[in-house]
Amino acid sequence: MKITPILIVDDIEPSLDFWVMKLGFEKTVEVPEGAKLGFVILQKEGTEVMLQSRASVRKDAGSAVADEILAAGSHLYIEVESFSDALERVKGADVLVPERTTFYGMREIWVREPGGNVVGFAARTPQ
Repeated sequence: MKITPILIVDDIEPSLDFWVMKLGFEKTVEVPEGAKLGFVILQKEGTEVMLQSRASVRKDAGSAVADEILAAGSHLYIEVESFSDALERVKGADVLVPERTTFYGMREIWVREPGGNVVGFAARTPQ
């Protein structure tokens, strides 16, 4: 199991100086959102952090769910080996984003855990 924090920011570009230049992370994935970045994955020595803009959350999740996701602050993105096992384990949880397969090759579901935190579970789709 791999857990990655997703930090929600107004704009990604100002955060890159901190994460890349000062802390030494490498930007391994970027997803544009118009003329700006909407999402990036940063990695360093086995550690991963994701940054996503508020505009990207709104586009990705839809306005009703986005309000809830944005109100929650940061989120956990948990990459699992068995998506079917994760689905079974989250049964009964408040589903924010139903099961989907993304353009970047992940099968995902986003739920709210009992403490109110937003947690995404994902597994790579077969290539």
